[in-house]
Amino acid sequence: MAEVELKNISKIYEDGKVAVKDATFKINDKEFMVLVGPSGCGKTTTLRMIAGLEEITEGDLLIDSVRVNDVSPKDRNIAMVFQNYALYPHMTVFENMAFGLKLRKVNIKEINKRVLEAADILGIKELLDKKPKALSGGQRQRVAVGRAIVRNPKVFLFDEPLSNLDAKLRVQMRTEISKLHNSLGATMVYVTHDQTEAMTMGDRIVIMKDGVIHQIDTPLNLYYKPKNKFVAGFIGSPSMNFIPGTVIKSENAIRFVSSNKELIFDIPSEYNSSVSRKINEKLWLGIRPEDINSGEDNSHFSHFDLIKTLEVVEPMGNEVYLYFSIEGIQFVARVKTDKMLKAGNPFKLYFNTEKIYFFDYESQEALY
Repeated sequence: MAEVELKNISKIYEDGKVAVKDATFKINDKEFMVLVGPSGCGKTTTLRMIAGLEEITEGDLLIDSVRVNDVSPKDRNIAMVFQNYALYPHMTVFENMAFGLKLRKVNIKEINKRVLEAADILGIKELLDKKPKALSGGQRQRVAVGRAIVRNPKVFLFDEPLSNLDAKLRVQMRTEISKLHNSLGATMVYVTHDQTEAMTMGDRIVIMKDGVIHQIDTPLNLYYKPKNKFVAGFIGSPSMNFIPGTVIKSENAIRFVSSNKELIFDIPSEYNSSVSRKINEKLWLGIRPEDINSGEDNSHFSHFDLIKTLEVVEPMGNEVYLYFSIEGIQFVARVKTDKMLKAGNPFKLYFNTEKIYFFDYESQEALY
């Protein structure tokens, strides 16, 4: 397999639009790297520059320490799996998988061997004589992946390959792609807008917004140590709750006071070093939905509580999402409860103050 390195890569279009700005990171040999972010963040453009389908405006792209900016896509030894499968409708599954090898004039015995091996790995041997129109979405995606496998590429690139599948099949296919990565020991770069896919599949994740990389880290570090408010809000479902306020010094403690004083609580002492330099300054408080609970078991942590009117109640089976407002800002709590809850009713909610985050109000950088 291979190591891929991006050094200050930028993509600027003729109209001056900056799609990607100064992207710098390394994808290690055999690593599964995920690029994630909202629509228009530059993740697919970055992937296409690695593939050679988009010209690099500035910077250097290296594969195994060799600069490949001017190397054509067919000579980069990279295989790409597209969102729309890109199968030839008039060809059988076997012919689709073998097509790229035939163009390279690989001998027929080797082609048969590679196609059968890939079909066996993906469980599609019985489909080799069928045409794409006879296949389900999941089967077509397997064929597209198989066409990439037979090439024995240095790097696999996936461009939102599961976005056309239904929810159940997406879960199944992401598991299969993860298994495939483990069995092939392959270097893989995977683009998605779905943070659940990113968290469950990636060894590391690149989070992008507006063409800029905001953080590169492991899934757990992104979740527990986000660098800024955007990352904190993007990773996690439902997303983190935020409210502006001020940190003030009281007699015996440092206290957080929200803008309209609906939230007032003493900050645990372990946060003192991070927020003490922001005394009397505006900042953002963040708290994840799972750190707001129903108070049925809160003896093990510091907390404050509020009685709020529930605006929306979403039962999710083993847990419930509760929506309510604080100072006009919508909050969501993810609680485990067997109580029958109804919108419009008051409910006591406990906030775990040992699991809060603070962000600078202007720069939105995390305060640690």
